[in-house]
Amino acid sequence: MYLGMDIGTSELKALLLDAQGEIVGSAHAALTVQRPHPHWAEQDPQDWWQACGRVVSELRQQYPQQWAAIRSIGLSGQMHGAVLLDNESNVLRPCILWNDTRSAAECDWLRDHHPEMMALSGNMIMPGFTAPKLVWVARHEPDIFNRVAKVLLPKDYLRWRLTGEFVSDPSDAAGTLWLDVAKRDWSDELLAMTDLRREQMPALVEGCAVSGRLRASLATEWGLSSSVVVAGGGGDNATSAVGVGAVAPGDAFISLGTSGVIFVVNDTLQADPASGVHAFCHALPGRWHQMSVMLSAASCLRWVCNLLSVTESQLMEEIAQLTDDALRRAPLFLPYLSGERTPHNDPQATGSFFNLRHETSRALLGYAVIEGVTFGLADGLQVLGNAQISQCSLTGGGARSTVWAQLIADVLAIPMVTHPASSSGALGAARLAWLAEGGKEADVCLKPPVVARYTPQAERGAWLSQRLALFRLLYQQQQAARTLLP
Repeated sequence: MYLGMDIGTSELKALLLDAQGEIVGSAHAALTVQRPHPHWAEQDPQDWWQACGRVVSELRQQYPQQWAAIRSIGLSGQMHGAVLLDNESNVLRPCILWNDTRSAAECDWLRDHHPEMMALSGNMIMPGFTAPKLVWVARHEPDIFNRVAKVLLPKDYLRWRLTGEFVSDPSDAAGTLWLDVAKRDWSDELLAMTDLRREQMPALVEGCAVSGRLRASLATEWGLSSSVVVAGGGGDNATSAVGVGAVAPGDAFISLGTSGVIFVVNDTLQADPASGVHAFCHALPGRWHQMSVMLSAASCLRWVCNLLSVTESQLMEEIAQLTDDALRRAPLFLPYLSGERTPHNDPQATGSFFNLRHETSRALLGYAVIEGVTFGLADGLQVLGNAQISQCSLTGGGARSTVWAQLIADVLAIPMVTHPASSSGALGAARLAWLAEGGKEADVCLKPPVVARYTPQAERGAWLSQRLALFRLLYQQQQAARTLLP
């Protein structure tokens, strides 16, 4: 039996996987994001540990026999977060999250003073990455920076609580801007650009390798064997790829979670930092991936539902009743509620509606939101360049909507397939745990069953392309207008 845990932004997910690859059960614990200032997004790492305790308690209670048979644990987590520990392993401040854009000025400073950073890291310097966050801490919280003994990513803080080991993996570490992505190792030169040293970083193991054993005291408390190992795990998207079987060159998936991601597997590093496309290590050895990332995806739908006092399922039902004629006249929406990464690298970008009328219904507002997110994905696909995608898996909360899945197929002109809802980072983490315990990749990393297929509709794609052109023009006009705002 294998346990997978995934620290997301909005919840911690866990599931039990048996030795036949079947999901036995799952549990979820909600998390919240603190935004004490504009452009800030933080979480208290202790909240992750408490959420871990809740899902452990639930799984142990519901599946006592299967729980006791756990042999290995795998970890997945939101990337780029900066968890700072002192010499006594105390957390020095709340974790600065992936969608925190406060370090825009620090990114400019790094580009000006270390122009070689992009070439060495293979990635554009963006506020979401970890390195600029530490430059911000050094400038604005120097007392804290001077006390930093370890910098951990979110899942690796959870690993330390589980094992007492400071370890990460290349897929997650690639999102810090401190990794030599081709060599899958920390770069002393990149670390020095932010006044950090290798000893302040965790050790690195591959995602399918053993990173440590469960603490004896915790094994006793949780009713588990003292021989339980913890796998290296991976960043959330790399582990999600393992969960949907995207492990061979050319495999691809789109994640519609809090963020929106297009992920394509490569057998070599294909870096193009100027495009804003991320070039990271996969969670499996000898593989890399390209990734376009938009900062707000399904979170945009949650936002508009909160404003309109309607549930997501109800709003999607109302959207499904709209005719194509009505959709052609729908408002346009820019989905940049937290700034944007690929392709714009614009932390100051904001969201907006265009073409509102008295007759605009809440269903049309909802449609505009999911369409705007889909257009953002199209911008990301455009800069992926040489990625040849013949079919794409669709995962994340947004994948539950048949309307949204068809819209993505129509706009991107790529067939989409969906899988059971549990095909997630937690499943990928459990599969990595299985591999670390001796499983074979060909047996473990299978593609899950297909729930539905969505074929692009050429007629709808034609008028959607016209709206996409207007969407891109609207972003350009918004850039100009922002200079006039206070």
